[in-house]
Amino acid sequence: MEVALVLMGAGHLAIAQDAQAVKRTSPKATALNRHLCDKAQGSAEISFLASPVTGGGVAVNRFEQLFLREIGKKDPQQWASAAWALLKAQGQRIIKEGKTLESDEDNLAEITAQARAFEAKRLPLLRRLGVA
Repeated sequence: MEVALVLMGAGHLAIAQDAQAVKRTSPKATALNRHLCDKAQGSAEISFLASPVTGGGVAVNRFEQLFLREIGKKDPQQWASAAWALLKAQGQRIIKEGKTLESDEDNLAEITAQARAFEAKRLPLLRRLGVA
């Protein structure tokens, strides 16, 4: 019991809702998450999306939200290209290890690496939680 409480407190464990509740709340969570991911185009203000499985929020950073907006496209390279086009149009650059990446190639390479890591590590979990 103690281990479960510690894991829950650290955000590594959550109680799942029953199947009926998940089915009932999924359409609303999907609509809300779509709206929140659209808002990520303009800012990193919102850092959580709704999970119908847990009935709570799941931390999802701005890049991950931008990738989720592009999830219907084939691969992480396309997700990264769309995210970079948006950031570039806003005059933004990636900061890596305390240094601003100046070239388009460097920025795109970094975002692509993040998109590939997202696909491999985070996306499967977000799908299981009903976020993606």
